[in-house]
Amino acid sequence: MGVFSKNGFVLWISLSVMVVSLNRQVDSEPTQDKQALLAFISQVPHENRVRWNASDSACDWVGVQCDANRSSIYSLRLPGVGLVGQIPENTIGKLTQLRVLSLRSNRLSGGLPADFSDLTLLRNLYLQDNRFSGEFPPSLPELSRLTRLDLSSNNFTGPIPFAVNNLTHLTGLFLQNNGFQGTLPSISQSSLVNFSVANNSLNGSIPASLTRFPASSFAGNLALCGGPLPPCSPFFPSPAPTPKTTPTPQIPSRKKSKKLSTAAIVAISVGSALIFLLLLLILFLCLRRHQRGQPAKSPKPPATTRSAAAAGADPGTSSSKDDVTGGSVEGERNKLVFFGGGIYSFDLEDLLRASAEVLGKGSVGTSYKAVLEEGTTVVVKRLKDVVVTKKEFESQMEILGKIKHDNVVPLRAYYYSKDEKLLVYDFMAAGSLSALLHGSRGSGRTPLNWDNRMRIALSTARGLAHLHVSGKVVHGNIKASNVLLRADQDGCLADVGLNLLFGSSTPPNRVAGYHAPEVVETRKVTFKSDVYSFGVLVLELLTGKSPNQASLGEEGIDLPRWVQSVVREEWTAEVFDVELMRYHNSEEEMVQLLQIAMACVSTVPDQRPDMPDVVRMIEEINRGETDDGLRQSSDEPSKGSDGHTPSQSRTPPHSVTP
Repeated sequence: MGVFSKNGFVLWISLSVMVVSLNRQVDSEPTQDKQALLAFISQVPHENRVRWNASDSACDWVGVQCDANRSSIYSLRLPGVGLVGQIPENTIGKLTQLRVLSLRSNRLSGGLPADFSDLTLLRNLYLQDNRFSGEFPPSLPELSRLTRLDLSSNNFTGPIPFAVNNLTHLTGLFLQNNGFQGTLPSISQSSLVNFSVANNSLNGSIPASLTRFPASSFAGNLALCGGPLPPCSPFFPSPAPTPKTTPTPQIPSRKKSKKLSTAAIVAISVGSALIFLLLLLILFLCLRRHQRGQPAKSPKPPATTRSAAAAGADPGTSSSKDDVTGGSVEGERNKLVFFGGGIYSFDLEDLLRASAEVLGKGSVGTSYKAVLEEGTTVVVKRLKDVVVTKKEFESQMEILGKIKHDNVVPLRAYYYSKDEKLLVYDFMAAGSLSALLHGSRGSGRTPLNWDNRMRIALSTARGLAHLHVSGKVVHGNIKASNVLLRADQDGCLADVGLNLLFGSSTPPNRVAGYHAPEVVETRKVTFKSDVYSFGVLVLELLTGKSPNQASLGEEGIDLPRWVQSVVREEWTAEVFDVELMRYHNSEEEMVQLLQIAMACVSTVPDQRPDMPDVVRMIEEINRGETDDGLRQSSDEPSKGSDGHTPSQSRTPPHSVTP
């Protein structure tokens, strides 16, 4: 009996130990964090992929990671799970042990709650690709341990505060694709490796502390200058009456020529006596000619200024000569050469006098909106880093000047000198696809609807097919900012064929986010690399995401790989822009266009379709629709070389499997 009592006592001890152990495990549950997350998920609408069971441990929930003791939550990752609306107070802000927070690629809006300042241990914060708005969240500069902060592709406005310097451990700061305004503060963290404020509304000069970053970090801010961007100086300088003894690198003007001629006469005249004698001689000659019944003429200055009319040039061609160079050969060299049979009637001096407004600073140069005195508006692109010879430059211009198509922005004129290369294009008042697609997505925004996105995809494809088939020209720099829109929402390709002007050393970042994998290695663009870039453009139309942003996630993957990863997980609906979710009857069309885009972005060039086939496949999506004629199929994928649409055929196109 005593033995049994002893064994019973041992058993009782063992059970007690188990109960204590179980109690400790229950006590280790992060109860407060769990309640905060339950409050968050109950107040924020979301999709059914977030299935948190209140009876399970929070450490076992999807997207949640706890520390080794399971006593607190240190990581919360909920990317692309359809979260909608504002983040409530007293929810995520209560996770005071949090190190990583990722809520990217949702539809969260409004500002961040004030209690985010309690997340003092936070290291990485990913909030990109949402609809957050308001000024830079004041709670964030208080999170002094942050190493990576991504607020890109939201609707934040106002200035970027100097208090960002409080984040002394930052290695990555991504603020691109927002509406931040004002000047850039001097952000001086030496640890900062990745930085971007591209596509905002910032102005002024770039602080010296940030000039170590590439121009792409600041692109899309029309009023930013200095550092890696062009210096803060106007493009169209007023002609100055300064005499020169050697050829001037500046573009000459007629007004300047007259003043320089007077200066030259003064320079070769010795004293007022000689001038007086010269005037007497002129008067004597005039009197003699008048007596002979001839009209009086002033003697020509040593250097003749030629106008377009005096030179007998084409109606659309004018030239202006620098007097200091002397001969007529130089006058022929410094002229504005026109294409298109005289659509415009202005010369170089008119262009120099025009009021200029910066439209954008891109990879090949800066574009200006120039309004001439008679009211004509054109776009002037000032090229940079051109390396080809004058003969090669002019030869390429001749090829580009002959391209005529409704979906290609025509080159109207060019100017070449040693120090200046200018291109003149039509002004497209509707702006670029990039501005329309990625502009502020606040409450006042008019979404780009599905029909217009399809129209832009098809019209741009037609323009590119014409370049490849009829023009034998590689575009080389396809991106959303180079797709300009007509009033009818047709897309028109701009900056066509300019890559050849920069030589084989053209850096691949000229088309960052859009370039094909082989372009990185060979640095040469081809018809197939154009197809890849077009595929990325279509993915941009479908997803609403900019492929040239710093990253689409923590890993920094590109847009095609991101789409592939989402589709692979059978979350295809998550690929599409949230603004397209209301077009339920068009889901099949969206999927078909997605398949075409994915065929275009194949990593193997030979597996990509040719552009005429791409046009036919897109037309096949809309076979039978006759609302505006744009979606009609035809045997010819692109419009005729005269720029007009060929007669429409109502015969269904050949079936092509994307």
